[in-house]
Amino acid sequence: MGDTMVRVENVHRSYGSGAAAVHALRGVSFDVPRGELVALKGRSGSGKTTLLNLVGGLDEPDEGRITIDGLDLSGLGEDGLLQLRRDRVGFVFQSFGLIPILTAAENVGVPLRLRRTEPAEREERVELLLSLVGLADHAEQRPGELSGGQQQRVAIARALANNPSLLIADEPTGQLDAETGHAVMELLRAVVRSEQVTALVATHDATLLDLADRVLELRDGEIVEA
Repeated sequence: MGDTMVRVENVHRSYGSGAAAVHALRGVSFDVPRGELVALKGRSGSGKTTLLNLVGGLDEPDEGRITIDGLDLSGLGEDGLLQLRRDRVGFVFQSFGLIPILTAAENVGVPLRLRRTEPAEREERVELLLSLVGLADHAEQRPGELSGGQQQRVAIARALANNPSLLIADEPTGQLDAETGHAVMELLRAVVRSEQVTALVATHDATLLDLADRVLELRDGEIVEA
């Protein structure tokens, strides 16, 4: 594998069967080098979310092979995939996905609690991550007290809690205005560099396309440029 973090080889994924089948992905292949931020663009329905779910181990391809950080996902089984998502992959979603009753600090700390990280170590990591995303002064605020951009920053900090090798983001600026979205995208770019993480980000935001190391376009379930 060398310096390849993500390898997708001839991946197919369909939903339904017969004449009604929807072919979401048709023989998709590409590599993502370690430490790069790769943007995945395409119209709604082009297969972006399906592809991210497969790369993140949330779904399985009908055909083809996906390797993450040297691990062939097809051979992991459910327990192995769970461990992969917990230890090696961080997820950022368009809808933020924060727990409303928890503070920003508590939300960021959730993955560390699941790993039973010692409280002192957990608090130190949470404090560091909130500082990284510019929210050190908002640690005790709940999601409802934060702007959309601030909530997405909390979500990014949470995704980084367990020091993942790979960050997967699905339309992370989809609910944000242009200025806030630009700030979040610049943050993602900075995080990739400072945390030495690889990122695969689905977006239609031209800002991120400019900030990405490489852009892949999906059209009707196929990569049309790389």
